[in-house]
Amino acid sequence: MKIFKFGGASTKDAESVKNTASVIVQSGEKDLVIVVSAMGKITNLLEKVVEEYLNENSTKDNEYVSEFKEYHLKILNGLFKNTNHSAYKNVAELFEKMASFLKVNKSKNHAFVYDQVVSFGEMVSSTIVSEYLSEIGIKNSFLDVRKCIKTDANYRDANVDWEATQKKITKKVSANGITITQGFLGSETTNNFTTTLGREGSDYTAAIFAYCLNAESVTIWKDVSGVLNADPRYFSQTILLNHISYREAIELAFYGASVIHPKTLQPLQRKEIPLFVKSFLNPTAPGTCVGKGITLDPTTSCFILKKKLVLISLSSLDFSFMVEDNIGDVFKWLHKYKMKVELIQNSAISFSVCANDKFNNLEPLLAKLREKFSVKWNENVTLYTIRHFNPAEVKALAENKNVLLKQETQETVQLVIKE
Repeated sequence: MKIFKFGGASTKDAESVKNTASVIVQSGEKDLVIVVSAMGKITNLLEKVVEEYLNENSTKDNEYVSEFKEYHLKILNGLFKNTNHSAYKNVAELFEKMASFLKVNKSKNHAFVYDQVVSFGEMVSSTIVSEYLSEIGIKNSFLDVRKCIKTDANYRDANVDWEATQKKITKKVSANGITITQGFLGSETTNNFTTTLGREGSDYTAAIFAYCLNAESVTIWKDVSGVLNADPRYFSQTILLNHISYREAIELAFYGASVIHPKTLQPLQRKEIPLFVKSFLNPTAPGTCVGKGITLDPTTSCFILKKKLVLISLSSLDFSFMVEDNIGDVFKWLHKYKMKVELIQNSAISFSVCANDKFNNLEPLLAKLREKFSVKWNENVTLYTIRHFNPAEVKALAENKNVLLKQETQETVQLVIKE
């Protein structure tokens, strides 16, 4: 048994879906779990559906719902000549389920509504992929992942109930043949409401199935040649990493390397299941292998950046030391307001934290911090991380930039920059 995961770029239009089918055929694999993400940028579109839906001042119909339907109908029209094909019926049923939720839901809990609505991206995409594979003669079983991956009720970033999930996957997933399922999704154990595993959680889904099924390997199919030492959107010169150890990959993921989800690697490492990152545009190329062995091949610097963060700098009002009691309060409030900490730095009388305001809780957090500290902050900062750096690279990166904070260890340099 092997696990394949296809992201949004691999199914963004009808031709991409056809190419995904071609990749599956070329692989020659007969026993697969195929994890499918929402198509293209559909998750972003569904986030707009949620925002519009919860906007009490909105007086117009939710145009984003119409856009969601039209996008997928265009893909269906490009894949199936007969409009009476079962794919149209099954997708229409999902459209109706989403419309029904938006009509009858009474909850104003953004995270809850988000998970119920955004999940339709994966449900529709996996339905279309499954139907198309059947259409071209690739027999497969469709699996609603919410019947397998059980979680707590921490909507938008749910924690997996591993014991329950192991039992469900063992019972519902055949070791033979091809199973099509969804990434990113689960359902909470108590009431079965849909949950999500955090953005980019489809990679994590693939790892969950691999762990529970003792899979031979996981392959993540992307529109890049593998794991690069830098994001080509921001760095002009990049190098393909042929092999990365689990430990190094976890470090890169922790610092924000976008190719691999931070939670993906832990379950794979526990059972020493190799992870391959390959290109769906060139499926026969070797790509990158994450597994046991040498730390990094080739040995080179790795550049990572995270945008749209906030840097908060605190000092005590009476110039007393920033010690355990003070810092403990800060972390308690960061946790309460769901601020993901990316970097911390402290001195005798000051404490700085660079964080991701994922849930838009900056204002109430600042109000709380002002009760006890002198507070300064900078929004929309960028955090640059260089693993295995050399001084010349750090100097070049910082040149002509407003560096607000710098932190350096033996292997890693981090710079917080106000662009």
